[in-house]
Amino acid sequence: MLSSILLAATLQFGSPVNFPMTLAGNFGEPRPNHFHGGIDVRTGMSVGKPIFAIAEGYVSRITVSLGGFGNALYVCHPNGYTSVYCHLNKFAPPIRAQVSRYRHEHGQKDIIDAYRSSSAPVDIRLKPTDCPVALGQLIAVSGNTGSSEAPHLHLEMHDSQTNDMVDPLDFLKEFMKDTTPPVAHAFKAYPVEGKGIFCENSAQQTFTLTSHHLNRIFTAWGEVGFGIWANDYMEEAYGRYGIRKTELKVDGQTVFKSNVDNIPMLKNRMVNSWGDFEHFLRMKVWYMKSFIQPGNSLPVLQADENRGIVKFNREKVYHIEYALTDIYGNESKYTFSVKGKKQPLPSHKPRHAPWVLRWNKVNNFQMPGIQLLVRKGLLPDDVQLRPEITKGTKGYSNACKFTATACPLFNWAELSLKLKKPVNDPSRLCIVGNNGKVYKAKYHNGWITAHVRELGVTYEIDNQITDK
Repeated sequence: MLSSILLAATLQFGSPVNFPMTLAGNFGEPRPNHFHGGIDVRTGMSVGKPIFAIAEGYVSRITVSLGGFGNALYVCHPNGYTSVYCHLNKFAPPIRAQVSRYRHEHGQKDIIDAYRSSSAPVDIRLKPTDCPVALGQLIAVSGNTGSSEAPHLHLEMHDSQTNDMVDPLDFLKEFMKDTTPPVAHAFKAYPVEGKGIFCENSAQQTFTLTSHHLNRIFTAWGEVGFGIWANDYMEEAYGRYGIRKTELKVDGQTVFKSNVDNIPMLKNRMVNSWGDFEHFLRMKVWYMKSFIQPGNSLPVLQADENRGIVKFNREKVYHIEYALTDIYGNESKYTFSVKGKKQPLPSHKPRHAPWVLRWNKVNNFQMPGIQLLVRKGLLPDDVQLRPEITKGTKGYSNACKFTATACPLFNWAELSLKLKKPVNDPSRLCIVGNNGKVYKAKYHNGWITAHVRELGVTYEIDNQITDK
């Protein structure tokens, strides 16, 4: 991120709003299946606040859609970054003229409020000379369009070459102030299966952080990972925010650290591996792991040669320290002690190859009427399959589920199901999940194939046509 800061120093930046800037959400907050890719600037829960270009550049893209970003602008800057302004209500006249010209050229009806139109979505790419903007120039007014639950400005910064998402506050933090450090609520112990034990137990356990220094001395033996539930706060705005930097030390040596400053778009779903996704589904809070699963290649994570897993292999007291830091340098530290207590480790049942998906290999799993292709790079770790095959409720195929609990993939796997009865028009067939989603499919030689990203969902063939 140092390079972006140096580049930012050569270009003047300004606030996107003409009132004190406060946030409803910050960059990198963990969400199911994605990180929050920008900052949410509060607009007083109202529509129509003026939005300004945060630096000189040119409008490189304009999009209008009913979902996602809604009305959005992309402004390309000469320092190699692009600012993205989302959920807008209306564009400023010079930009709106570009939308009108596009709609006219494509035979679309042009109306003032493009978002409320039932016409086709708009995605316009512009040249540097088409729509230049200056620092502080009015480019739009704020809104609540697209997948927005309340009026606000969602502002992102992208690397113009790679499209990686970077923290807008690396360019704009001078327009806010914050002296409140992050707060940790609890930590979680993750004994490695068959290799570790924590507090006489091989199961995952949570422990509340009632103070910055816990007097209790925990016990452990073997290999144990840790995770932490924490939030950042700002005194001038209510809300809970994600943690910019986390560092875990054992006896003064760093075993894990994270710095959420750059997230490649194609690795967005790796949030489900860094965060404890299964715990989130149950309790709606994120424990962020302080160890790295082998298939997780997020560049914001670093660990020692043990991937952050702590080895308690000596009968001594280990001193554990968490340091949490926000983008303004406000820091909180939490410490506790773990005594190495030699004890028998639980027996480990070996995984049988036909029922295991390997994170570093191409996996082709087959059962009668079912084929699942999971390519290399889609898994955070090896996955033990527990397939459940039942009679489908739609009557077109058996229903199948591959894991007992949620198991999100980093990208699309290929699922094929055998059709059990003839149909007049196979092009209408699709695959549906008990998560309520419908997956477009292709028919070939009695099989229906679709792409899915979750192994803990029950799938079967249905006869309908809809968008994914």
